[in-house]
Amino acid sequence: MSGNKRFKINIDGQEYTIMGPGSKEQILAAQQLVNEQFEHLKKEAPELNSLQRSNLVAFNAVADQISKQQEIDQIKDSESE
Repeated sequence: MSGNKRFKINIDGQEYTIMGPGSKEQILAAQQLVNEQFEHLKKEAPELNSLQRSNLVAFNAVADQISKQQEIDQIKDSESE
């Protein structure tokens, strides 16, 4: 896996070591966004445990990814017409 780098990140108070091709700036931006989403869920739904918050953050990330892909597909379709 050439090009991959190791990064230490902290998500919701837990430290993780991850590997990937991203830049330090990308990793830190992702870490910040995930932690912001965790904090939002802690305030809005304090009854949720860490696993439930993790599942919701993951679900929201996938839903956002699907939405963005649909937008890209629509733009490509309109450009090809």
